[in-house]
Amino acid sequence: MTFEPSLELQKAIRARLLASAELMALVPPDNILDANGRPERVPCVNIGEGQTVYRRFDSTSYATLHVWFQEPGLVNAKAAVSAIVQALRVDAQIDGVLNLDSFTVLDLAVTQTRFMRDPHGSYSHGIVTVAGTMKAN
Repeated sequence: MTFEPSLELQKAIRARLLASAELMALVPPDNILDANGRPERVPCVNIGEGQTVYRRFDSTSYATLHVWFQEPGLVNAKAAVSAIVQALRVDAQIDGVLNLDSFTVLDLAVTQTRFMRDPHGSYSHGIVTVAGTMKAN
């Protein structure tokens, strides 16, 4: 059974985040999840929107992660995003490919990060865009 590549990428992202000791020092494991809207549990990483662009033999799947902290500045959000960038770096030439259930991730990287302040001053919000080149097994 073949799945949507962005769903398998989402599962792989979560597993890699949970394996990051640096991120786990900032965000509890149960607070890394697929959820909509403003978080009910803070701090958290919401694995949000996804997109897949198909080509003939492979595809690129994108995922957007939302990092939330209750803090007056952006210090913890930026520290968590830094840990996420490190956790999601996969260089197939150095590390080998990332084998999933129905897909092989040939390349995985964070392509963009952004930081925003809550207009009410209570939360910091980091946004991480991830791209994975996926090939069906």
